[in-house]
Amino acid sequence: MKIACLAWGSLIWKPENLPLAFDWNPDGPVMPIEFSRVGDQGELATAICMNAPPVQVYWALLDTNTLQHAISSLREREKIPDSREDSVGKFLLKSMPTGVLANWAVAQKLDAVIWTALPPRFSGLEGRIPCAEDILEYLGLLEGEKLQHAQNYLKKVPANINTPYRKLVREQLGWDC
Repeated sequence: MKIACLAWGSLIWKPENLPLAFDWNPDGPVMPIEFSRVGDQGELATAICMNAPPVQVYWALLDTNTLQHAISSLREREKIPDSREDSVGKFLLKSMPTGVLANWAVAQKLDAVIWTALPPRFSGLEGRIPCAEDILEYLGLLEGEKLQHAQNYLKKVPANINTPYRKLVREQLGWDC
């Protein structure tokens, strides 16, 4: 079984124990990604956000033959407990042979695709999508290590993940991201 993992944030520069067969490729499918999840260290992390315009994400082939191993490796890397089954997205070509993701998977000769499916999170609420004013206020109030971490996160996310909120932070807060 040929399995790929999709990424749009820290997984790209910090895959840790994820069994990558090769480096990340920038020509993944397009997905609705936005800086919409306040991370555990205070960064405004990227997440699938259904109202966001699509951007091209990264992908890597995984060095595993089983979907179960791929999913458990991604869960471990992302520190997602097994009880949060819906927090790892999966796509099997044989179960859905049409659509944007299917067409991309066929072109890459893949059998399955996985990704981190943690929802947006703001003000401690899972599923809450922050508006532009929310993120500007949140990032504008950060100080010290949290501020440094948030700025570094935004800088490390590949430039082609150029979302509306990233542009807003660059223009309104003057961050180099």
